[in-house]
Amino acid sequence: MLIPLDIPPGVKRGGTEYQSAGRWRDASLVRWTDGTMQPIGGWVARTASTLGAACRGALAWSDNSADRRIAFGTYSNLYVLSASGTLSDITPAGFTSGSADASANLGYGGGFYGAGAYGTQRADTGSLSDPTTWSLDTWGEYLIAATADDGVIYEWTLDAGVLPTAISNAPTSVSGAFVTDERFLVALGAGGDPRKVQWSDREDNTTWTAAATNEAGDFELKSAGELKKGIRCRGQSLLLSTLDAHTMTYVGPPFVYSFERVGESCGVLGPKAAVPVDGGAYWMGRRSFYRFFGGGVEEIPSEVADYVFTNLNTSQGGKVYAVNNAQYSEVWWFYPSTESNECDSYVAYNWQTGVWMIGSMARSAGVDRGVFAAPVWVAPTGEIYNHEIGNLYDSGDVFAESGPISFGNGDGVVVATSLIPDEKTQGECSVKFKTRFHPNDTEREYGSYSMATPTDVRFTGRQVRMRVTGAEGVSWRWGIPRLEARRGGRR
Repeated sequence: MLIPLDIPPGVKRGGTEYQSAGRWRDASLVRWTDGTMQPIGGWVARTASTLGAACRGALAWSDNSADRRIAFGTYSNLYVLSASGTLSDITPAGFTSGSADASANLGYGGGFYGAGAYGTQRADTGSLSDPTTWSLDTWGEYLIAATADDGVIYEWTLDAGVLPTAISNAPTSVSGAFVTDERFLVALGAGGDPRKVQWSDREDNTTWTAAATNEAGDFELKSAGELKKGIRCRGQSLLLSTLDAHTMTYVGPPFVYSFERVGESCGVLGPKAAVPVDGGAYWMGRRSFYRFFGGGVEEIPSEVADYVFTNLNTSQGGKVYAVNNAQYSEVWWFYPSTESNECDSYVAYNWQTGVWMIGSMARSAGVDRGVFAAPVWVAPTGEIYNHEIGNLYDSGDVFAESGPISFGNGDGVVVATSLIPDEKTQGECSVKFKTRFHPNDTEREYGSYSMATPTDVRFTGRQVRMRVTGAEGVSWRWGIPRLEARRGGRR
């Protein structure tokens, strides 16, 4: 008999292997298009220059003369890369460097309830400090930049020989800043108040004191969380704290802006864990993923959330970085796994198909295509890459591996003899099979098999897992192969 190995697109990964039965359970560097699996695009170095440290903020923009630039921020420096590949250090004079890593509170109140042994005394000491991240935006053609460690809002006027300067009269001790669609510059955590929102006069980022003759103002959110991120959305701005979400809507004088809580228990994991998408926003929280497109916040159902949040190094959660990959309708989150203090893994979501993807890739920041022809993502070591180009991956494994596949009602043994592959170009993928007779048996591995029509295979088992590995350097496609097998006896 011929058995189609028709595995639905996307990864499903829960607590046990059998929870992923009949689905892809593990993968890296692959996506699904029209139900067919293929490799993601590869990457090539954009410039020989490196940032020398992990990037925690990136912004691409064009000035009024159509010159294109990308700004990058590390814990200690601010850089601008020209379209021609010239990297300039524009770190403001007097800038206060921050921290490359987070420092965790190991004292009383630090961590989650129940995480430690009951009765073990911990000192009431320690503090929680996020790694340094940059808020980057544009005021017209000029660059706006701020970090929480430095607390100053800077403006850069495009001359690589002139460093950014602090904006006159702007609040200090801010946690971040962004520009609204109505052309107000907004400071988050103004004056060191973690819930205070303060904005400049319209079209004038040097006037911050409210008066009858301007539209400057401030507002303290009714929240127990700390403001982390401001995002321009369609018709309003979204403010994300560590606990909840609020909208900031322009209403004109005398109040200028109205504020409304639109989500509770949906706080953002870190300042860079949220990204605007098509007039809305997507973000990663502490145990779930969320989106906002007007109205209320929605939790996104995820088939990989249990795996991702178990695999996340929570002490370095402030390093999570979200990027939009609009060409493929995807949002990617780079995060540090439990085996690393730096971003070495990713989880991605296709918002059109609802498909989830996971994998290994060391990137700490990035920007989408648009200003430039390809997405630009940065490695934690500071190398800058153009992505979705070709099919080279620095020898990374490009694969997908299924959960257990049972045949019939799962109570019989299958003896497989051959596989009829379904590839765009035969021979660009190889396959391994892994079999067991019971979920916790020792697993036996068969292959790797290079594809032919048919491909001779020989294995026996009650449940089978399939691992498909794509060749590097080619844009392969994998569809629905068929396994030729017969029923064996019960075991």
